[in-house]
Amino acid sequence: MADIIGLVLPFFGMIFLGYVVARITRQPIEALGWLNTFIIYIALPALFFKLVANTPIEQLTRIDFILANVSATYLVFALIFAAGLLLRRATTGEATIQGLAAAYGNIGYMGPGLALLAFGEPAAVPVALVFCFENMLHFSIAPALMALGGGEKQPAHRLAAGVARRIVTHPFIIATAAGFLAAFTGFEAPAPLQRLIDYLAQAAAPCALFAMGVTLALRPLKRVPVEIGYIVPAKLILLPVTMYLMLGLAGSFDPVWVYTAVLLAALPTATNVFVIGQQYGVWQERASATILVTTVLSVATVTALLYLIKSGLLPPDPFP
Repeated sequence: MADIIGLVLPFFGMIFLGYVVARITRQPIEALGWLNTFIIYIALPALFFKLVANTPIEQLTRIDFILANVSATYLVFALIFAAGLLLRRATTGEATIQGLAAAYGNIGYMGPGLALLAFGEPAAVPVALVFCFENMLHFSIAPALMALGGGEKQPAHRLAAGVARRIVTHPFIIATAAGFLAAFTGFEAPAPLQRLIDYLAQAAAPCALFAMGVTLALRPLKRVPVEIGYIVPAKLILLPVTMYLMLGLAGSFDPVWVYTAVLLAALPTATNVFVIGQQYGVWQERASATILVTTVLSVATVTALLYLIKSGLLPPDPFP
């Protein structure tokens, strides 16, 4: 257990440091702008390119893994979306943000660093695949459902064009696609360029985690929504369990791939859920509260999951 604590303590410690520093210095949230720009446009794209480019191309085409992962994610999304509509009488827009709060984990800021720390370089490919294909769906589902709910006032063709533009121009997606191309062609970056990529990739996790802590501090918990009662268990427990079972049903995968997908599913709600809520003026404060609560509780749940994995109590195949 001491090894597991030693694994997660530095990781969540960076989030805590960002939180404490933000509370002490009292800088406005706008002061985080350039750090977020560096993370989103430079550091994390360099990391994703590095992860994918060094991977044999045959490992990047595991459609069965991609389908199993996306199916698990959107089973939970559909369940919470329906719960929002039927139990809380939410609007389509509110139910969409609730569904994303339960299904959209912090796979960009937290995923790569924690997975690579826990499982090493073999986790690189599943991390990249999960990130790329889940984000493409998240970027598509949110505006589509908002349009159905009346929150997006534009013709269907413009909506579809906007969704496609968000996907193909997102720096994470571009970097991942460039990595796919490099893996397919066997491209090797010149030594100076490779050193720059390595340097930037190493900065991604610490900067992203620190920025996440700052963001949590500057969006304090004002009220606890009733929906947290079912969203938090869905995000931190139901989604990783569903992911584990779905991968077991889909076929035989390398244990590292299974454990990586389950770990990414267990991560707290992504800060992007707040951004989407803010974009459409829907469920903003409650999304912020959900992010804070799931992040705090994930210290315990992620630690417990890693203990089950590392101790061998969680076999890689639920249906041997």
